[in-house]
Amino acid sequence: MNLSGPMYRLYEYYLFRQLDKDKAPRHVGIILDGNRRYARKHGLEVPWFGHHKGAAKVMEVLRILWEANVKVCTLYAFSIENFQRSKEEVEEIMVLAKEKFSEVVGNPDVHRHRVRIQAIGRVDLLPAEVQKAIHEAEEETEEYEDHILNVAIGYSGRAELVDAVKAISEKIESGELHPAQIDEELIESHLYTNGIPDPDLIIRTSGEERLSGFLLWQSAYSELYFAQIYWPAVRRIDIWRALRSYGDRSRRYGK
Repeated sequence: MNLSGPMYRLYEYYLFRQLDKDKAPRHVGIILDGNRRYARKHGLEVPWFGHHKGAAKVMEVLRILWEANVKVCTLYAFSIENFQRSKEEVEEIMVLAKEKFSEVVGNPDVHRHRVRIQAIGRVDLLPAEVQKAIHEAEEETEEYEDHILNVAIGYSGRAELVDAVKAISEKIESGELHPAQIDEELIESHLYTNGIPDPDLIIRTSGEERLSGFLLWQSAYSELYFAQIYWPAVRRIDIWRALRSYGDRSRRYGK
């Protein structure tokens, strides 16, 4: 649906009236996809334009989610596989990551909504200056409890499970654990998202319909929503459509 001007505002109001904050998903995961295709659509073969536009979109979308009563958000920003992209592109993305984590420290919206920031993934693979910016953002917000923002960076769902298995194996080897003690709860306690509820809703932009290794364990019962729009072009109505779709679904967890 291509709307503009008064028609867009009317449709936006229509969607807003349909939202029920009491039925909002507690945890929303978002796969930020389509930055490079957005750049090409605008006649640019280099992806920097799309990455910068995509990074600028993050806070706008987070405000929409917080206003809709979403308490936890996990953004899939950069996968381990993304390190295979060109050296120039990876470096540009890392510069953006450092910039955005650094902005958290003085961001009034983060402090007003009392948002705890944390990076999940193999953060040790990231450049030292990015790790430093992440540490400062996490330290600045560690006391906040109203909202949580997970940024999956240097992340892979398979790597997360491998790291959990390794940690459990080391405890078995040291005698701290017995194999008979392994259950779902124990595995979950060794995931990057330990202590955080599983995502109720996962949104992927760009029209692709796959998870690409995002929260593989945690997404077992997540509702999925695939938006036919590139991440940098996401609008308020796109997020509200996803939330409305979630509210219309019946979640039975296999029952």
